[in-house]
Amino acid sequence: MINIIHLLKVTAAWTSIIYTVCYLGVAMYPPVRMMTMRYALHADINFVSGYFGLGYFISGLIIWNIIALLAVWFFAWLFNTIKQ
Repeated sequence: MINIIHLLKVTAAWTSIIYTVCYLGVAMYPPVRMMTMRYALHADINFVSGYFGLGYFISGLIIWNIIALLAVWFFAWLFNTIKQ
């Protein structure tokens, strides 16, 4: 059995740390977005985004935490429900 409460706490911490590092990385070096699209996703897409600010950071942090928590909760529920 997976301890779902502990797993969700760890997921929230992990998601918050990674989101903050990525947000700061893009803020300090904006070309990293285009490099990620080109070299990691093999897509040559040009887009301009100037959405930086405290409100955008907080809303993105909340959205990504909700997505991660739902995904991990679903995984843990399936893991605990399906018999070996």
